[in-house]
Amino acid sequence: MTRQRQQWTSPPSPRLAEFMGQGWLPRAEPPLRPAPPADLTARRRKALTGLMPGERLLIPAGLPPVRSNDQNHPFRPDSDYVWLSGDQSADGVLVLDAGSGDATLYLHPPSGREDDRFWRDAVRGELWVGPAPSLDTISQRLGIECRPRDELPAELSPEPGDRAADDDALRTVLAELRLVKDDWEVRQLRTAIGVTAEGFRDVARAVRDGAALTERDVEVLFGSRVRGSGNGAGYQTIAAAGAHAGVLHWTRNDGRLVPGELLLLDAGAETDTLYTADITRTLPISGRFTALQRDVYEIVLAAQDAAMDEVRPGRAFRDYHRAAARVLAEGLHGLGLLPVTAEESLREDCGLHRRWTLCAPGHMLGLDVHDCEQSRPDRYTDGTLEAGQVLTIEPGLYFQDNDGLVPQTLRGLGIRIEDDVLVTGDGCELLSRGLPRAADEIEAWMAAA
Repeated sequence: MTRQRQQWTSPPSPRLAEFMGQGWLPRAEPPLRPAPPADLTARRRKALTGLMPGERLLIPAGLPPVRSNDQNHPFRPDSDYVWLSGDQSADGVLVLDAGSGDATLYLHPPSGREDDRFWRDAVRGELWVGPAPSLDTISQRLGIECRPRDELPAELSPEPGDRAADDDALRTVLAELRLVKDDWEVRQLRTAIGVTAEGFRDVARAVRDGAALTERDVEVLFGSRVRGSGNGAGYQTIAAAGAHAGVLHWTRNDGRLVPGELLLLDAGAETDTLYTADITRTLPISGRFTALQRDVYEIVLAAQDAAMDEVRPGRAFRDYHRAAARVLAEGLHGLGLLPVTAEESLREDCGLHRRWTLCAPGHMLGLDVHDCEQSRPDRYTDGTLEAGQVLTIEPGLYFQDNDGLVPQTLRGLGIRIEDDVLVTGDGCELLSRGLPRAADEIEAWMAAA
């Protein structure tokens, strides 16, 4: 829910109310947020209603969640809502009639000058939050009928024979429709990846210059790039230096970068159309890997290469996971860490290598960084790959600084390499190829950043 902050410390006088309504000149409407072509979202809505005949479907945009007291987090609309409508308005609701195929967006209209909301309403009033486009303008741009949000309760009144779709079933159908990206979506993801690469270059340049940096500096450097070129970061940036790299979701970013150690940067730009990249690079803070760091890095890189070889249409989704796991297990055995053979560790009733690999080495990517997770297993994790899907491939090895089962030289070392790939007709395309992956390439890139 959202909260309305205090607007006036004391009620305005009648004279002030009258004065506030006078003398306002006409103002041009603000531009709309970028959106997919109207015919594309119309096809998406048709595909959805065709799978849920006889049902009335409601897809809300949501509201900015409360951060603390009367402060909200920045608003980011629901991904299904954006995918079907192209709209990014807070508290909007898309209503689809699967019988007739009609689509209606219920949105809050601009505060206007018909009453005093434009200066009294701290949530949507123009003097508080800025002007908004008219519903007619939105309707023409998105190709959807738009009605005032306060008409929605009447629309939701039960009618004979009406059926409202189950939320979980609706989310599952939408997730599975979104598994394969269309050409427009792939272009958005390419843009997000390109901006992300620029953010990584900014960080590499700062690290190369040898200044005393903190993880927070890294987060700010990357954040400045992606906010200046899009909607911002697609998820909380992980800037993990030294032993922090062993924490998969290290987002506190309050440590120091120490020469001789590694920086694991897991970050992604989100476009103004809300598609996100998801890339990780592990960088030597001094510009060059030590011999041991390079040895572990090469194991992770080989695992990623093996995984990419398994990505093609018709292959099981888990095949690339298994390929990465095999290389990592063999590498751990070669380092003398596994108390069993790599083959035995890879058995489902064993899995000892997972102590140091921790998470699955990849997932779907799109409007969400972990996209389409409401899909049924047989369409996603237990299904097969299809051309047009976009995946991450992100194997890693993580040795905690208090792990007594590894040598002191390995403790506190964490390495992950993550790239974004598009499944093509006969294999996959490395979308994030603009960033180096091999150890030699990383060192040369940092030197020339």
